[in-house]
Amino acid sequence: MSAHPSSDEAARSWLDAARSDAVARDLEAVYAIIADQVEARGPACWASGRCCNFDRTGHRLYTTGLEAAYTITRLRRPLDIAEIRAAVVGGGCPFQEGNLCGVHPIRPLGCRVYFCDRSAQDWQMDLSERAIAMVRELHDRRRIEYRYAEWRSLLALLSPESAP
Repeated sequence: MSAHPSSDEAARSWLDAARSDAVARDLEAVYAIIADQVEARGPACWASGRCCNFDRTGHRLYTTGLEAAYTITRLRRPLDIAEIRAAVVGGGCPFQEGNLCGVHPIRPLGCRVYFCDRSAQDWQMDLSERAIAMVRELHDRRRIEYRYAEWRSLLALLSPESAP
């Protein structure tokens, strides 16, 4: 294998890792730490769905391959590539259901620390950087290919039509 695995090899490794109970527990432990820190700060969430409409809010959601695989492997039904394409065209997330997140319990770190609440802007970047570092350490410790990329592109790579 080369120093940089192909996208298919990386996708396979992320999916295998995300299905591992030990890796899932490690990732969920990071999510729990972040949840505690967010709760301590008490940002407002108005359930407006604005955070899920990337084009409207002028941001992009970036995450790791492992986090995307974690979400994909826990869906109630396979994510269709057409749903991802429609989300890209519409400027949002394929999991947005009205104003709510359809995968809230299994969403990635970027969603867990991003709030439209302007009072959160002072701390959410720092928290995001610390959370990403924890996930990077998990990748390194478990020897899982680390790739940080745009959410929908990783979902497309991992979708049943694309995944190895």
